[in-house]
Formats: sequence, structure tokens, C-alpha cells
Amino acid sequence: MPTEHHPRVVLTILLVAGFAVVLAALPYPVFELDRYTFPKELVLELGAVAAALVCLSSARRLSLFAVDVLLALFLLVSALSTLAASNRWLGFRALGVTLAGVALFWSARSVARAGLGGPLVVGLAAAVVLGAVTGLVQAYGLVDNSLASLTRAPGGTFGNRNFMAHIIAIGLPLLLVVTLEARSRMGVWSGAAGVALGTAALVLSRSRAAWVAAGVAGAFLVLEGLWMGRLWGDSRLRTRAVRLASVAAGALVLALVLPNRLNWRSASPYLESLAGVANYREGSGRGRVIQYGNTLRMAARHPLLGVGPGNWPVFYPAFMSRDDPSFDADDIIPTNPWPSSDWMAILSERGVVALGLLLSIGGLMALGAWARVRRSVRCAPPLADLAIVATLLAVAVVGAFDAVLLLPAPTLFAWTIVGALASGARPVRELALTPALRRALVLGVILLGAPILGRSAAQTIAMAAFDGGSRIAMERAAVLDPGSYRIRMLLARAWARAGRCDRALPHATAARALFPNYPAPARLLRACGMRARR
Repeated sequence: MPTEHHPRVVLTILLVAGFAVVLAALPYPVFELDRYTFPKELVLELGAVAAALVCLSSARRLSLFAVDVLLALFLLVSALSTLAASNRWLGFRALGVTLAGVALFWSARSVARAGLGGPLVVGLAAAVVLGAVTGLVQAYGLVDNSLASLTRAPGGTFGNRNFMAHIIAIGLPLLLVVTLEARSRMGVWSGAAGVALGTAALVLSRSRAAWVAAGVAGAFLVLEGLWMGRLWGDSRLRTRAVRLASVAAGALVLALVLPNRLNWRSASPYLESLAGVANYREGSGRGRVIQYGNTLRMAARHPLLGVGPGNWPVFYPAFMSRDDPSFDADDIIPTNPWPSSDWMAILSERGVVALGLLLSIGGLMALGAWARVRRSVRCAPPLADLAIVATLLAVAVVGAFDAVLLLPAPTLFAWTIVGALASGARPVRELALTPALRRALVLGVILLGAPILGRSAAQTIAMAAFDGGSRIAMERAAVLDPGSYRIRMLLARAWARAGRCDRALPHATAARALFPNYPAPARLLRACGMRARR
């Protein structure tokens, strides 16, 4: 393939991954959120590996930016933390998501620097709108979708209303900028329709973190772009901005007044959510405060490398307090798989150095884009740089209250959007890429990507094998995904109920080794031990 075609191939890979990660879901309700997360992880990692390989195969030089050194150090610390993790199955899985996100950032930046940033950002904005549509489809019962979770509506194909809303909050600045920069009337109206759909889905989600994130990002765009950046003086942009604001306001009102299929318990659910944004004395706000305090104690005990990527739920029961509402001892999985904050997760799982590096990465990219905005104060500031800062602000806000960069879909959108918009940054050094070094880098991507993809594919296939229902099918699933605590425990309980503790004990023992602080494996082992003594 000629070299000049390679950026277009990477562009296609990134766009396919963006749409596929929105739609990827499996109809296996016994796996709850895993049936959404696992296939999306596979899409994320497939897209990252494919894009990285195509980029490297055609590269003639490496453009190094200041942020790349921090990214490499962050990946190194994350890898060391994974090696020291108690549950390396979870550690390797979480590391794969992080590696894929950074690879997509580098790939998207190379596409943008090749002059294809425009089609990439338009495609990503369309994928964000598609995510909003899946939530609206569920909210209004337009189709009978077995892939949607009924207990976390309107999550659409994300399985959780908060996850759907996070994508919209992260992608909304990009959608606004794409619409403002549209070259045709059709592009403007298409963008306005996307803003209306995104606003409606965001309102219906009742995700307070996403509401605050969208508000912060929007306020930055208005103050820094329209007011201080003098974009308001451009009659074309002013007309489009007013139109978008009107469309968003209309969509908000319609979302509040049109009847939907969402069975909220409150008589005024949206007002209640709005009033509870800053409530930390009761409800989920109080739960977060308790959880954050316990997580900080965990981080203080493991300050250097943390407890390992993805290992927060392994250790959290040892640090929880009695009044912790996020722990249910009667459930086989008594905690969430992640804390209610990216920043708490990084601090406790990878250590203070990793958190400092990640915050420095975001800060350096935001300050660099903001500096480019300020340098152009005498004329209209570049909208791409405004969008970078707004996107990073949205990620920072939702990451403060929910898991975002720990999950595949927001990881793909956050890293790829910022990479696609970052073509205005200047490299600090250009290095010639010799054929031998290129081959070494390609081999490194293959050697690292193959086990990550294999692990991700195996855990996805294991769900299908387990869904057969028979204990033999469950055994096949345990072979495919031996690190799955859920499969191990469900299989152990199935054998125990059948009176076969000899078959249940190995799985219960494996489950206890994976999560030694969970009470369910110990209860089952004790029950089988009592039967044996009888």
C-alpha cells in the first residue's frame, strides 16, 4: 500500500472503533455491566493495536512532544504497579485499557497532523450522538432492545445511564465546535440536531456528574471563546452560537415535558437530582464521601505503586467502615468494580507518582492549548484549542465523581478526541525512524497487543459459553476466563447446590484467591467443609 494512503487507513480504523465501541454489547444479563464492558474493551484494544501498527508501518520519523515523556513515564509506573498487583488478571486488564487509550491518542494526533483531523472529529462527534440516541431509544421505548439494562435506564448500549451521560459530557465540546466550524448549511443543521439529541439524553440521564461537567465545559467555551476570545464579534459564529443555545434549551424543555418510559421513584426526579448536586450529607453524595475516606486510607498504606491497576475492589473490604453503603456483604460481589472517582482509583491503585503524572499530562495539554488561545487574543482564537481545554475540563469533572478513564468507551473518546484536536501543538524534537527501529516498534506492539487482545477476547467468549446454562458449559467458561471471579463463584454455587462440594471447592478456592477479602467464597468453603464433616 502506498505510504500516502496510510493516514486514511488509520482514520478509518479510528472511526470504526468509535462507532463500534458505542454499539458493542452482549445479551447476557447474568453478567450485568460486564456484558457491556468486555466487548467494548475488545473494540478499544483492537482499534488501538490496528491503528498503532498501521501508523508505525508507514512512519519515517518520530515527532516527540513534551507530553510524550510524561505519557511514557505514566505507562511505565502503571506497568510496574501491574507486576506488583495481587490480582494480576485485573491488573493486566486495566493496564490494557490504559495502553489502548494512549495508543489511540498518538494515532489520532498523527492522523490530524497528516491533515485529516477534520473528518476524524466529525466522525467522533457523530459517534457521540449515536451514544445519546441509544439512551433516548431506551428512554422512550422506541424499540424492544434486549441489550439495554432495565435497572440502569436510560443507559442504552452502555448499560448504565451515568456511562452514557459521561460520553455526552466529554464529547459535547467537540460537537459544539464541529457545528460552529461546519462549512455547509447541512453541516450546521446536522450539528444542531446532534446537540439537541445530546442535551435531551443528558437531561434524562439524571447524571449529576455529567451535568456539572457539561456546565463547566460550556461555561469555559462561552467565557473564553465568545466573550474574552472575541468570537462573539464574528457574525456567522454569533448566529450559530445563538442557534445552538436555542436548540439546546428547546431540547431540555422537551425532555422534561414529554412522557417517557423511565420509572423514577420521585415525583420531581430532575429537580431532585439538580438540588442534590452538592449534597454530601445523604444519599450517593454521603456514600462517596465515606468511600473516598476509606480509599485514601488504602492509598496511604500503599503510596508508591498502589495496590495494582484494577485491584481497588480486591482490597477495599479491608478498609471499609461500618456505615459504608457501597458494601453489600450478602452479594457475591459486594462492592463496585471501581471507586466512584478516577482520581481516587489512580491514587489507590497506581500510587501518588502515577496520579501526579496523569494530572501533569492533562494539565500540560490544557495549558498548552490555553496558551495558544491566549496568543491569538487579537483575532478569533482557534476553536480546536478551546475544545481541548473544554474536553479536559469535562474529563476532570466527571472523573472526580465517577469512573471514566477506567472504562473503555470514555477512554476511547477522551484520548482520541484530544489527540485529534492537538495538531496545533509543536513537537520538541523530530527523530529519524530507521527500518530496524520501525521493525522493533512494530514487533513490540505485536508482542504487547497479542496477549491483551487474547485476554479480552477470551473473557468475552467466556460469557457466551457460560450462558449455555449447564454446569459443563460453565466449566468451559472457567477454562476460557480463569480470572473471572463471577464465573468461579457462580459455578461453585451451582456445584454446591447440586451436592457436589468436591467440584465446588476448587472454584471457591480460586475465587477466594482472586478476592481474599470477599465474604462469599469463605462462606461457601465453610458450608462445604461442614457438609464434609457430616
